[in-house]
Amino acid sequence: MRQIQSKVHRDLPPTPFWAYGASVPGSVIETRSGEGFFVDWPNQLPQQHFLPIDHRLMGAESDQPPVRAVVHMHGAKTPPGSDGYPEDWYVPGKSATYYYPNEQDATLLWYHDHAMGINRLNIYAGLLGLCIVRDKVEDSLDLPRDEYEVPLVLFDRFLTPEGHLYYPVSQRPEAPWVPEFFGNAILANGKLWPYLDVKLAKYRLRLLNASNGRFYRLSLENGQPLTQIGTDQGLLPAPVDLQTLTLAPGERADFIIDFALAQPGGRIILRNDTVGVMQFRVGVSATESRRLPNILRPLKRLPEHSAIRTRELTLEEFDNVLDEPDTHLLNGARWHDPVTEKPMINTTEIWSLINLTDDVHPIHLHLVRFQILDRRPLDVNEYLLKKTIRYTAPAFPPDTNEAGWKDTVRATPGAVTRIIVPFEGYTGRYVWHCHLLEHEDNEMMRPYEVVADSHAQEK
Repeated sequence: MRQIQSKVHRDLPPTPFWAYGASVPGSVIETRSGEGFFVDWPNQLPQQHFLPIDHRLMGAESDQPPVRAVVHMHGAKTPPGSDGYPEDWYVPGKSATYYYPNEQDATLLWYHDHAMGINRLNIYAGLLGLCIVRDKVEDSLDLPRDEYEVPLVLFDRFLTPEGHLYYPVSQRPEAPWVPEFFGNAILANGKLWPYLDVKLAKYRLRLLNASNGRFYRLSLENGQPLTQIGTDQGLLPAPVDLQTLTLAPGERADFIIDFALAQPGGRIILRNDTVGVMQFRVGVSATESRRLPNILRPLKRLPEHSAIRTRELTLEEFDNVLDEPDTHLLNGARWHDPVTEKPMINTTEIWSLINLTDDVHPIHLHLVRFQILDRRPLDVNEYLLKKTIRYTAPAFPPDTNEAGWKDTVRATPGAVTRIIVPFEGYTGRYVWHCHLLEHEDNEMMRPYEVVADSHAQEK
């Protein structure tokens, strides 16, 4: 981790970033399922932060070092000591070595900072990168590879005319935290309005939404479909053609664009709603003609009766209380309240996420993968008054492109989103949180603990 200068556009001066290595995003780590590896993460950042710290937030108090970092490998099945627990931060001049066993299916992971109270600032500064896990099942499908496989990270930033990063603050100098962030520029692989030369062939794009709070609704300007083949935790059962791909912060999508269907010599814009993100410049020659298989990775749906417990967990917003900033809480609890979620190893639970807010909250659970069961609208006012769930409409299933294994789920406003979660891998303490980074930094994050037996579970 170090400070760098990087040009995001030819017409802008170099922008100061914090980076893993020499670029933002950081280097793509490639590895294989079952082949564990170690990473040493030295902190060589400056001693002072260049973005506004709110010392009223949990873990960011004025007596804490202004520059702290810890790395989380998002989506990895990792021992707790290598997961990047938010309080395991370390300062410039220190380092941590983490072990990643890779005992999981082929998928696209990403690594990013997770320091308590300043996570949103460190990721905004540039501390993020991709990790691709491969396996034999994926190899057998003969998907586009090498130059036809393109990692693609999208994130928005607010750029000044001088090319510097600007992060907004509230109207209260003593409490600069803001509840959401949206920038004036969308960067693709760290560049503003880039282009990619492509041939008349199928390309596989490995896409990550690494924005603090922006959701993307992506489409091709020429009306051509995006064929999604994978999600957060690997391949879907079968390809899904989409006109628009919706992606929340923290979510990933693996998709195919067949440029053989495009006009040779043409220009195709990938856009977010009506705003262009990047351009594909189509060549006039083809060098491959791969056929996309109809079956990708069969998925066994987890039956609800396999769950030994159902938890009802609220997502809530609270207005200002005295001088405290607005707070977003999970199940009404703050970070340092006692741990209330203690699933037992090698058991399955259903988590019902009761969203009492007007926001879509992308909820991420560390360590595990899960399947989405359904979403169902409820009467929010009745719940707030009586703490009882009264549904107002039938449940609806997840979207077809959400039918695979996930680690981040969009919890719909005014609804109950149910996920079914096998707790496998390791015992120990992990976290679950909203991946809107401004919410996460202001208490919308809770520890949970995977325990070895029922005697250690909560009553």
